[in-house]
Amino acid sequence: MEGNLILSVTPVFSGDKIEELQSVAGDHLFMHAQQVNDWRGNLKIFTKGEGVWVEDTNGNRLLDAMAGLWFKAAGYGRKEISDAVQNQMLMIDTPPAGGACVPQIELSGKIASLYHDTSARVFFVSGGSEAVETAVKMAKHYRHLTGKNGAFKILSRRFSYHGATAMAVSLGGSPAADSVGPTMPGAIYVNNWNSYRMPYEGDPIDVAVKCANEFETVILHEGPDSVAAIIAEPVSAAHGIQIPPVEYWQRLREIADKYDIVLIADEVITGFGRTGEYFAPTNFGIIPDITTVAKALTSGYAPLGAAIATKKISDAFIGEDDRTFKHLLTFGGHPVSCAAAIENLKIFDREDLVGNSRRMGEYLYEKLQKLYDHKIVGDIRGGLGLLAAVELVNDRSTKTSFAANIGLSKILSKILYDHKLISFRAGDIISICPPLSISKDEVDFLISALDESLVELSKKLTK
Repeated sequence: MEGNLILSVTPVFSGDKIEELQSVAGDHLFMHAQQVNDWRGNLKIFTKGEGVWVEDTNGNRLLDAMAGLWFKAAGYGRKEISDAVQNQMLMIDTPPAGGACVPQIELSGKIASLYHDTSARVFFVSGGSEAVETAVKMAKHYRHLTGKNGAFKILSRRFSYHGATAMAVSLGGSPAADSVGPTMPGAIYVNNWNSYRMPYEGDPIDVAVKCANEFETVILHEGPDSVAAIIAEPVSAAHGIQIPPVEYWQRLREIADKYDIVLIADEVITGFGRTGEYFAPTNFGIIPDITTVAKALTSGYAPLGAAIATKKISDAFIGEDDRTFKHLLTFGGHPVSCAAAIENLKIFDREDLVGNSRRMGEYLYEKLQKLYDHKIVGDIRGGLGLLAAVELVNDRSTKTSFAANIGLSKILSKILYDHKLISFRAGDIISICPPLSISKDEVDFLISALDESLVELSKKLTK
């Protein structure tokens, strides 16, 4: 991998130190979305990263096929990003209230220059969930400012994941969202696109358009004046890397325009190169009204997200005080994080990471086809940048999934780890989302490790 990598000696941890860390973690660390009983005494603790590789306290070197959690776009160990962060901290870490710092301003201009609408405005937040909260609130406020005072309903797709905060978990109804109680009033779900298990019979393009048309059916049933926005991920990661036909998103854009509804593209995962374009809707030839981004914006080196509003949306908030978007997040757009993002995007430019995503994504998808040799592989999805999935089934002819009581994710995750590969929550679906800096040789390693892991898994399942 090119670039200015941090060259450091890997810390050496004694057995006693590792045991101490495991003990403290087991007693005090509240891990995100994980059951303590699953990892107590055996938590994977990582100490170093370089490129697409990470090392743990036991000295294992593994390829991170999930880029952290969809975000480590520029790869690990980028010294120039750490230098930019340090320099900003030394200059001025945060502005006084009501002011801005240079990186915030420069980053907003850089993002707009890359976006579908170069006149867009960027509202910075701290992460993906906040970006979604901001986008939905902005869409509702916009509808009120433009004459739809009763517009409060938000249409989303079943099994989509849009974040972990109170409003965001109301969208999509994903089991991973864990809403715990009544959800936001006006959250309405329609069918999601699924290329492997299509919700209707017929030609895939016709079915995709029919899925999109469900939004129109709901809009007419609820009343167009009551609907503020449609939100959807260009590629649904939570639903198993579902890449819709071009016609699907084009139809969504037509419906939103027809009924004067805000179209929100949730690009927290797909934004900044993951699909071989800076922004995924470019692949579909449409422009959303608001786009949410986070993760790859800084390659995870510092927390940052944004809601990007087209000129049409943002201009509605200009005028008298009652038109102000009164939305305030203390650490939203932190200058240190913005400095990291600026340097991150310089790496994107210098190394053509978006182009590499497109080229390596095609290569990855081509190489993945050999995995169909395994009877448990039901479907392989990808080909649109470095975003792919392998879906495992108990019976390929009927597409029957494995029984939940097998504990497939626990078994497979360990097998992958033993083969020096990391894929978060790998189970029925193995998500593949490596850093955009990955090389052909590293893709080959990934494929070989997957192949060997599936051989071992098949043997375990047939015992």
